[in-house]
Amino acid sequence: MSGGRKAHAGKFFEDFRLGQRIRHATPRTFTDGDTSLYIALTGARSIQHSARPAAWALGYRDRPVDDVLVFNMAFGRTVHDVSLNAIASLGYADARFCAPCYVGDTLRAESEVIGLKQNSGGRSGVVYVRSTAFNQDGERVLTWVRWVMLPKKHLDSPAPESVVPELPESITADRLSVPSFLDASKFDTAASGGSALWEDYHGGERIDHASGMTIEESDHMLATRLYQNSARLHFDALATRGSQFGRRLVYGGHVISVCRALSYEGLENVLSIAAFNSGSHVGPVVAGDTLYAASEVLEKWTLPGRDDLAALRLRLLGLKNLPAARLASPRSAEGAYDPHVVLDLDYTVLMPRRLPR
Repeated sequence: MSGGRKAHAGKFFEDFRLGQRIRHATPRTFTDGDTSLYIALTGARSIQHSARPAAWALGYRDRPVDDVLVFNMAFGRTVHDVSLNAIASLGYADARFCAPCYVGDTLRAESEVIGLKQNSGGRSGVVYVRSTAFNQDGERVLTWVRWVMLPKKHLDSPAPESVVPELPESITADRLSVPSFLDASKFDTAASGGSALWEDYHGGERIDHASGMTIEESDHMLATRLYQNSARLHFDALATRGSQFGRRLVYGGHVISVCRALSYEGLENVLSIAAFNSGSHVGPVVAGDTLYAASEVLEKWTLPGRDDLAALRLRLLGLKNLPAARLASPRSAEGAYDPHVVLDLDYTVLMPRRLPR
């Protein structure tokens, strides 16, 4: 007797309805192994994630889990219910990092459908969800919006009313979560290896990060399993053989992880990520591609009541198979992305200020 009805085949576009709430399965407890493996897979070097004394000096009770690892692990909770059958993950917005995570903390996630729009061809549609991750104490750790293109299972299913949510261009300084315990007044730049602090960055400045990293098949598959992201286009080589790319794609969150790690050179003193304002994966990445990164300073914000740290709004560009210094512009005069650009992420970070002596 077949047990096919018990097998979860994933949701299709017509399975979603506006206002639908989903409580995702498989909470995940962070371990030291997770954080060490993340460093091994990305080369991440931020001092507060690497050294307990550096974290203590900033006011953390222990080394915090890397913010992008938290994002990827939280994202992984949602995949089975939202994007298992995704044709493409299209973008992120309004992502706020609300509280740090530590080894031993357990993440769970919930999502709400906030938008639906069937594509003009009638064979697929875009689903918008707001997802929120909580720790074991019910404290909100992270909230974000994403939108994903999904196929229709039954082409004759009626199209829902189109609802596209209005999303902010960026998360303003007054909406950032800045931990009250965070103390950057004695930050040690010798430990981070970079001397540039908030005052040393200028609007419009572009930093072409020098290093690149080639994505190995084993690396991106191990990373995607670490995040428990079960989307077929990342996992299933047989299923993706007939796709337009003919092979598995590297999960976009892992592209963010690698590009963020590459951007360390030039942004060594970033203390934490406060927000993802908006972002999109504008080109596919497959094993064998070499990633590079460039950062642009979009805005600088002071923070109310803080003279020890401030915020930088940055644009992180991920490139494949082209060193950043060789990219003249990410877009053409007509607005099309350069074919080497694979990631365009607008995000906000906290950084120490240079205190008067």
